Amino acid sequence: MRGNSHRRRAAHRRRSGLRGRRLSLLMSGFLLIGLCVAAGVAWDPFRSGAGTGDAAGPDIVEPRAVQGGSGPEASAGATPGATSRATASPSAPEEKAVAGRQPGDAAEGGKRDTDEDAQKVRRTGPMPFDLPSPAALKASGKLVFAHYFTPYPLSLDNARPDRDYYSRNYLTPEGEKGKHEEYGGLLRDRPLPVEPRGGNWELANLRQEVRTARDAGLDGFTLDMLSLEGKNRERCELLLQAARSVDPDFTIMLMPDMTSLKTDDPDILADAVAALGASPAAHRLGDGRLVVSPFKAEEKSPGWWSRMLKSLEARHGIRTAFVPLFLDFDAHHEQFAPLSYGYSEWGSRSYVGQQGAARDVRRAHEAGKIWMQPVSVQDTRPNQGVYDEAGNTATLRTTWNRAIADGADWVQLTTWNDYSEGTHFAPSLHNGHTYLDLTSYYLTRFKTGAWPKIVRDTLYLTSRTQFAGARPTGGQSRVMSLRKGSAAARDTVEVLSFLTDRASVRTQVGAADSAYDAPAGVHAELLPLRAGTSSAQAVRGGRTTAQVELPYAVEHRVEVQDLQYYGATSGRDAPACC
Repeated sequence: MRGNSHRRRAAHRRRSGLRGRRLSLLMSGFLLIGLCVAAGVAWDPFRSGAGTGDAAGPDIVEPRAVQGGSGPEASAGATPGATSRATASPSAPEEKAVAGRQPGDAAEGGKRDTDEDAQKVRRTGPMPFDLPSPAALKASGKLVFAHYFTPYPLSLDNARPDRDYYSRNYLTPEGEKGKHEEYGGLLRDRPLPVEPRGGNWELANLRQEVRTARDAGLDGFTLDMLSLEGKNRERCELLLQAARSVDPDFTIMLMPDMTSLKTDDPDILADAVAALGASPAAHRLGDGRLVVSPFKAEEKSPGWWSRMLKSLEARHGIRTAFVPLFLDFDAHHEQFAPLSYGYSEWGSRSYVGQQGAARDVRRAHEAGKIWMQPVSVQDTRPNQGVYDEAGNTATLRTTWNRAIADGADWVQLTTWNDYSEGTHFAPSLHNGHTYLDLTSYYLTRFKTGAWPKIVRDTLYLTSRTQFAGARPTGGQSRVMSLRKGSAAARDTVEVLSFLTDRASVRTQVGAADSAYDAPAGVHAELLPLRAGTSSAQAVRGGRTTAQVELPYAVEHRVEVQDLQYYGATSGRDAPACC
């Protein structure tokens, strides 16, 4: 387990009525618009002359944004402690290979994706804006990574999605011989389903994840090194290979997980880091130093880390830039200062209590360090019995606005794919591309310094599928409760509109119809959660310019507790579900 535990097995969302039924899942083949070629040279604000002072001024405000009366970003609350992760890895599923190939697969060692290929994707797209060119995104030197959690790749066994390991074992309380029944099943969501592939299907799937992240504007993954051997270690090697073959500028930052790695010998960890760091895809600074960013760095003393870094150089000839990630930044950053190129922390998962981020960035910059800011969407952990109130998209918007306003140098999306904690930005069955598309918007502001122009009306709809106070009627005996410091639980549907001009937004939540005038720009409107399905449409001049439906019904009685927010966007078809 990771400290207060942030790392868990993937969490499957189980809706009432799914027991005894198979999921019928289809692959969603959409790519996000835009290609961002990651900046392989790390930005050093103290050499480039970029802004390094105290950027803790007023929060960044989205263009003509209105908070729909909810005011989540302005809410006050107790500052929560840094959340942590639990590292319990899922049981290794049985190996199974099925012939088949996904459209667009390239053979291992084949032609890499080109700028021309990506530009074809960028010309039209499902997002409200056009992603800038790779050159424009990388000009500032600011970098955005997403935390990759190896236990949950696109597929675990290369079987058909309706009967693969996720469906049989993680998304049902009866899975893995009932070992997850106490908390209603390990996961509440899963990656977007993929059909079986031929050949090296694991590498092909990882290549697909790299393309998805790159085309959203990300610069790379931070790679959670969970173990020194076994399947999770093998996936580390494959991910580096996938990144190199898809785009040499998409890099992988090594993140030894000190809550999971079972060694007290700095030489052993140095050997493991060196083996992965030998890949051309491993993230390095412009001067060639390998970036090493251990999760929960305070698990070992500064002296221990000094020995590990010296071992890397003496035994392997590898110079490093050390960027420790802390669960308790306040208590440990000063003693780590002599070793560190930069700092990071895991952060909180609720929209309240984010004000301390400005202080942390300021401390890092005053010490001459870069700062990697955590950006999150939500956090629900059935097997730990805890969750944070994300406030629909309020946590995503607030943490991104803090990274922008406070002058962070790098961003880490926490996480790309930890489905057991419900923290995933990666496209998923229950969210589609909702959270990744929104991230592309904020990422553009973070990197370029200007909000992108809204050129297409687009609506994002988020809600839970049950009320926060609902208690499961099935066999689940452990239920989630709010983490200390979280915002209070709420039962709301949010319509987040991106409009080129004013429009009327008409909504249906269960049996309740309503309408309101939304301004041009970004606007968040909250509506009371009701039983049934939700939908929204933007109407201007008598014509519907955007419409979205969340295809998951809200129910008063539920078999399994599921407090994740589900998302849908008018820009894309919802992934096929049940």
